[in-house]
Amino acid sequence: MKVSDEITYAEDTANSIALLGDLMIIPSSELRIQICKCIIDFYHAEPPKKHITGYQQASSSYKIKMAEVGGLAKTMVQSLVLLENQLVEKLWVLKTLQHLSASEANCTLMVKAQAASGICAHLNDPDPSGQLLFRSSEILWNLLEKSSKEEIIQQLSNLECLLALKKVFKNLFTRGLSHYDRQLRNDILVITTIISRNPGAPMTECGFTRDLILFATFNEVKSQNPLVKGLKFSNSYEDFELKKLLFNIIVTFCKDLSTIQLLIDGKVILALFTYVKKPEKHKIVEWSAAQYEELQLHAIATLSSVAPFLIDEYMLYQGNARVLAFLEWCDSEDFFFSHGNSFHGTGGRGNKFAQMRYSLRLLRAMVHLEHETINKDLCEKRAIQQLIGIFKNTISKYNDKDEAILLEIQSDILLILSGLCEHHIPRKETFGTEGVDIILHVMKTDPKKLQSGLGYNVLLFSTLDSIWCCILGCYPSEDYFLEKEGIFLLLDLMALNQKKFCNLILGIMVEFCDNPKTGAHVNAWRGKKDQTAASLLIKLWRKEEKELGVKRDKHGKIVDTKKPLFTSFQEEQKITPLPANCPTIAVMDVAENIRAKIYAVLGKLDFENLPGLSAEDFVTLCIIHRYLDFKIGEIWNEIYEEIKLEKLRPVTTDKKILESIITASENIGKMTASLQSEMIESQARQDVQNEQKVYTKVQATHKQRELANKSWENFLARTSNVKTLKKAKRLQENGIQSSRYSERPPNAIFHRTDIKGLNTTVPSGGVVTVESTPARLVGGPLADTDIALKKLPIRGGALQRVKAVKTVNEPEKSIPT
Repeated sequence: MKVSDEITYAEDTANSIALLGDLMIIPSSELRIQICKCIIDFYHAEPPKKHITGYQQASSSYKIKMAEVGGLAKTMVQSLVLLENQLVEKLWVLKTLQHLSASEANCTLMVKAQAASGICAHLNDPDPSGQLLFRSSEILWNLLEKSSKEEIIQQLSNLECLLALKKVFKNLFTRGLSHYDRQLRNDILVITTIISRNPGAPMTECGFTRDLILFATFNEVKSQNPLVKGLKFSNSYEDFELKKLLFNIIVTFCKDLSTIQLLIDGKVILALFTYVKKPEKHKIVEWSAAQYEELQLHAIATLSSVAPFLIDEYMLYQGNARVLAFLEWCDSEDFFFSHGNSFHGTGGRGNKFAQMRYSLRLLRAMVHLEHETINKDLCEKRAIQQLIGIFKNTISKYNDKDEAILLEIQSDILLILSGLCEHHIPRKETFGTEGVDIILHVMKTDPKKLQSGLGYNVLLFSTLDSIWCCILGCYPSEDYFLEKEGIFLLLDLMALNQKKFCNLILGIMVEFCDNPKTGAHVNAWRGKKDQTAASLLIKLWRKEEKELGVKRDKHGKIVDTKKPLFTSFQEEQKITPLPANCPTIAVMDVAENIRAKIYAVLGKLDFENLPGLSAEDFVTLCIIHRYLDFKIGEIWNEIYEEIKLEKLRPVTTDKKILESIITASENIGKMTASLQSEMIESQARQDVQNEQKVYTKVQATHKQRELANKSWENFLARTSNVKTLKKAKRLQENGIQSSRYSERPPNAIFHRTDIKGLNTTVPSGGVVTVESTPARLVGGPLADTDIALKKLPIRGGALQRVKAVKTVNEPEKSIPT
């Protein structure tokens, strides 16, 4: 088997190529340049001019791989130290490193040789050609992309590197005029932004932060600083990108508290607020309409991050008034064609929804600081009424195309209203019935949409939060919510059986049950298959216990009377002594699942009068009814176990009391288990009785069928056999005769009801021959008709056409054969 020379001599080849880096030590300019050219040729190999018989040239990929294996990149980085004052050789080495940094393996080797800090520190070395800065920045980019970014940032986070970057950026910003200079300036700013994310980077100490804030705001806030005197942005793509990058780095700065004062001095808030206004017609600006729109959205997004750290400046420049005025324009019908091209403009093409979304995000960020000055100012400016109005307008503007952004806008409005109204009854009253109406509108959303992934879940969470913060505690709003069947809607949501909503809904239900009108609404609710609210809550309890791993038998009965509420997690965790201010596992269990809330709701509804419960529900209800007693016993048991673990011995009286409490708790468990057993047995007896009743009905049905079959057989026998028919006829006549009175009243007239000579066993019909009353006395058969009235003879009576008439009596009930 033949083996390629590339594999056979791989180690020797790698060592040979590595020696090229070692040869850089030799102080020969020509040799160093030739070595660099040789390495660069690995990446730009040309076909051999002469082909030697029996030999084949090694491929470029093989040479590159061997250079990686031999660690050539590391030695080339180290050779830079020898070339500080030799520009030509340095440029060749940088060009070589630029090629080598195209692979992750070489970048890793370069990082180990401290390439990032070594190259960055010499960015400002004299170089008339400009290659040094270009190639150095390209190498830094490759290192950031293809090696450990954290390690690169750490290498660049020193005063020497940041001063070098600061000087380069200032020169390019103030003197760079070419397209190439502007691109390089932006690249340097991106590298700086990445470094600024490191809290340990001395950005403020080297003055770089102050300069960048100046560059970001000088166009909006006039400055006398000579550094920006005469400077102006153009509408070129590079300057546009620079402006956005400066907004980005301001967001990074605000996370460092040491830069807050610099942001205040630089009037960053005022500069950003210059974009929070409706576009002015006929005003000459340096940006195109699409560029200005993108910068406007970016500035508002930046404000959302910066303003919460600069509250005094936000209030000083009338931030609330500016945002509310801008929102009023966003909600107006004024014509505005949004381009919606940028990331921030997503979903806002042809409308003002993008501007509205970011303005609401800014308000949401400020409101949730819970700063009373800001919130009070907003309420005084009628923000609650304005936001409710905007929400109503978004409902009327709803369409499938803008569904996602409208849902986000509605969610933010509800969250802002929640932040404003929480703990303030007068503000809840301002929220009023109009606010309740928008909440009810959201709650009536089709449950299928909750799974659509378009933000309906977020909107519903915001709605539930607004019920908690804007309605609860304000009795007029609570009553209106109840009148509009709000409790029914809450229970409908809970019946969807989605765990993410249940906890919050149950919390709302607990608070609502303090209103005496709530109980009737809860008991009146009916779900699918006529399910009641109590049945739903008990079902949720069983499901929760199943997920928690609580031990129950097949009937839902308590298994361990000592630990009736213990979850599988509590079983696994051993009791450990904790400080008095730390909650134990038993206490944390109350907050971590919904059992306590279900107990509270059912307790306020009265355990004794819950409608629509099955036997299984009553068995579970026994446990729920005793939840508080079981939980108290569980906590006392934890105290007892902790005392034993800490090897403490309570005084005799305390010990007896502790033991009696634990025993009492266990007895309650036994009593509950006994009651459950009685219920189960009673239900079993009831089931047997019900089964017997059903069996009796089935048996009666079968007997009736047998009688019907027998009757049919008799009928067939009579119709197929004359003797049988005659016998049946005799029996029928005898039966009829025996049913008649034996003694007739005096002067009674007897009418026969049968026809002689018929051999049938069915009734012959209601035919009776009456001979006692002459027809002339009753006026004939037409006496009581309209014809008789029309033609009445003088002597009275009806037309007499019939001498003898037979009248037909009412048909008698047929006698079964």
